[in-house]
Amino acid sequence: MIYFDINKVSDFQVVERFMRYVQIDTESDPHATSFPSTEKQKNLSRLLVTELQQMGITDAHLDEYGYVYATIPANTDREVPVICFCSHVDTSPDCSGKDVKPLVHTNYQGQDMVLPDDPSVIIKYSEHSDLQHQFGNDIITASGTTLLGADDKAGVAEIMDAARLLMSHPEIKHGEIKILFTPDEEIGQGVDHVDLKKLGAQFGYTIDGERAGTIEDETFSADGVRIVIQGISVHPGFAKGKMVSALKLAAEIIADLPKDELSPETTAGKEGFIHPTEISGGADKAEINFIIRDHNAAKLKEYEAILQRIVENVVARYPGSTYAFDVKEQYRNMKEVLDQHPEVMEIGLEAIKRVGLTPERRSIRGGTDGSRLSFMGLPCPNVFAGGHAFHGKMEWVSKQDMEKAVLTILHIASVWEERSGK
Repeated sequence: MIYFDINKVSDFQVVERFMRYVQIDTESDPHATSFPSTEKQKNLSRLLVTELQQMGITDAHLDEYGYVYATIPANTDREVPVICFCSHVDTSPDCSGKDVKPLVHTNYQGQDMVLPDDPSVIIKYSEHSDLQHQFGNDIITASGTTLLGADDKAGVAEIMDAARLLMSHPEIKHGEIKILFTPDEEIGQGVDHVDLKKLGAQFGYTIDGERAGTIEDETFSADGVRIVIQGISVHPGFAKGKMVSALKLAAEIIADLPKDELSPETTAGKEGFIHPTEISGGADKAEINFIIRDHNAAKLKEYEAILQRIVENVVARYPGSTYAFDVKEQYRNMKEVLDQHPEVMEIGLEAIKRVGLTPERRSIRGGTDGSRLSFMGLPCPNVFAGGHAFHGKMEWVSKQDMEKAVLTILHIASVWEERSGK
């Protein structure tokens, strides 16, 4: 069979889609009790459904939980495994995603980029090493007061444009393809209510990675720890010898954490950490939330034991105080699952190679929806979307890298079909 040269595709719309999507506020809320955590995420999801239907994808729909499901029908007689492409619509609550104003810096030549709405926000060439690969490219940033939303609206736009191209280029042969857009990934709840039976895919790819050419098959394993300190509250005017401030105990616990190891700011590569993310309360009761991370799941218990000893030592210094220590599993290293299905990574790497990039297999100091999807029965590595400096005002992505991500999606679909004939 003679295959269509996918790299000749040039009628991209990914940038136009991306610029449209980032202007819709979809920030998730870690304190909400609803699902999705914010209703505004559905504003983008409803638009995606409409656009998918306009492409001719008739079953595209939004469910009650805020998930978008859609199917691109197969156009081959070969029996091809059903694959899924997945991205999340929400943006991180770490930085505002409201009133995003995307800007295009054309023909980048290595200059520092001063963002106009807050000139103190400068994307410096010397501090963003991946800018060295962007000479001549068109860089998209926010205006200086918000994040951009490339995490993961770049992935959303890339899947959407790939879907359009697959529907309009029947010469690109592929099996049945599923599309899944999730809410609340940024707060660790992205697949809490996904219906994998309805999705009906055998393998998946999240499009949520960073540098062009990378594909990730390994994540942290992750737990959350919630510590509640009970103190003794007394009117401060009569507190001598009586008050035990839970808030001060919480501060001492944080102060007693390791200084030169086991923290995000002192670790790299596959080194894990104990990281306090939030502290709240008062004299009577205080709460600290931690995230515990390592690529080796067995080490999580070691770190949790270290943390619990610190808590016990602090509480022991203050008679009358007590504590509760609650551990919750968040996700596990998807490599455990992906190693059992090597063809998923092999095809991803081959697709990246066919785009003309040098494939780079990486591990993530974090997690994706694919971490949990893999353990739920959908082996799911993470393919680059092209964004950088996530969760902050210096976030950026290039037009050319997004186009390469679209081509990579097309090649993944094509290679699955091609290899199913062997």
